Amino acid sequence: MKTFRYLVATILLVWALGFLWFAAALPQPAGGEKTDAVVVATGGPGRIAQGLSVLDAGLARQMLVTGVDREVRPGEFAAEFGVSEERMACCVSLGFQAVDTRGNAAEAADWVMANDIGSVRLVTTDWHMRRAGRELARQLPDDVRIVRDAVPSTPDLASLFLEYHKLIASDFAGVFGY
Repeated sequence: MKTFRYLVATILLVWALGFLWFAAALPQPAGGEKTDAVVVATGGPGRIAQGLSVLDAGLARQMLVTGVDREVRPGEFAAEFGVSEERMACCVSLGFQAVDTRGNAAEAADWVMANDIGSVRLVTTDWHMRRAGRELARQLPDDVRIVRDAVPSTPDLASLFLEYHKLIASDFAGVFGY
């Protein structure tokens, strides 16, 4: 019985230390490193603006916005974010298939491979970056370089708690091939 209590206490300690690390050391924005493309996962403020600023700065030549609502039309997207028709035609793709993080990764991986992209900048919110980055890395070939470009936020404790557990579940799913 004593061994069981030590085991439970050890598991709780590891969980608590992991959560403290997760919450205190959120990923940061990337520097000025160039990539072939930028992938933006929808779902949080500032993500699309960050992706567009990467294009504007010449740090990537094309962008995929994954997880776009199926009701959104390219013209509506362009108007909302101030993207010219020319920029939309040459450089911005909208992905409508994904409904969750794993779907974002699959949609992005399909787009990356179809466009022969060797390096990609992933843009998502800081609290979401670890899971989104791991899901994308699982989907892409090993020779595609991923630069993680986190959008800073001020998440509440509940959001961090939920995302930490999603990350743990995602890692277990990855280990077991789900």
